[in-house]
Amino acid sequence: MKFSKVQALKEIAEIIGCQYIGADDFPVYGMNEIHVVEPGDIVFVDHPKYYDKALQSAATIVLINKEVDCPEGKALLISDDPFRDFNTLTKHFRPFQATDKAISVSATIGEGTFIQPNCFIGNHVKIGSNCIIHSNVTIYDGCIIGDNVIIQAGTILGADAFYYKKRPEGYDQLLSGGRVVIENNVGIGALCTIDKGVTGDTTIGEGTKIDNQVHVGHDTVIGRKCLIAAQTGIAGCVIIEDEVTLWGQVGTTSGITIGAKAVILGQTGVTKSVEGGKSYFGTPIEESREKLKQLANIKRIPEILKNLK
Repeated sequence: MKFSKVQALKEIAEIIGCQYIGADDFPVYGMNEIHVVEPGDIVFVDHPKYYDKALQSAATIVLINKEVDCPEGKALLISDDPFRDFNTLTKHFRPFQATDKAISVSATIGEGTFIQPNCFIGNHVKIGSNCIIHSNVTIYDGCIIGDNVIIQAGTILGADAFYYKKRPEGYDQLLSGGRVVIENNVGIGALCTIDKGVTGDTTIGEGTKIDNQVHVGHDTVIGRKCLIAAQTGIAGCVIIEDEVTLWGQVGTTSGITIGAKAVILGQTGVTKSVEGGKSYFGTPIEESREKLKQLANIKRIPEILKNLK
């Protein structure tokens, strides 16, 4: 998430009421999670296990819960609760904006696009040309939709990320300030849910087709010309490369990569990253040819035991 203008380190510290290490005018361009940070970004860390990863990341401002040696060229924000203060910054720079219009006056809609009844189009949404948005679709603030996109009835784009910190009193949600970006010529089925990024973009690549009742988690990036069948559940921060096929009821864990042109057969649990250009099946996931051999051998166990008697 990039700020609308460059902020100074001192200004950021004043917003969250914390101490800092670095020049007052150290430039701050935005804030992001560890896997998408760039120079000028704030990243937060609140566990010693991840201090080094945050301090050595591309982020140049680290929101941290302990004073540590500051790497050259970086700045620190010292907070007693970085998770809370990251949320404070999200609320400050991306506040919730209510609207009483079914289609926000700040939304832009391209020529030749049809929007059917009972849709909600949020603030600052951009929809390209020659799209069809069927009835009862909800598009949250900030979503970007390209040209020639078809979204079937009941789908929701831009819901909050499923991202929580466990505290003694319950679960504290990490607020979502990211977006959903749908590229040109994408088809999205009925009753799908595509969550926005926590700070970055959840992206559906050009020409990808998604069946009904599919869930796509926050910050996931789906490549070009993929096919995703019904009732598939894709967790957050997954990378699905170009021309991947996911058949029905596939489920994935978070933070993995599925290589280009991989085929994942129905009801597979994708428990780890897999190479492209191969077919996979089963839970835990294996190449489908090997998995099917195993299943065939299991069926032979009664016969083998009988012959041993």
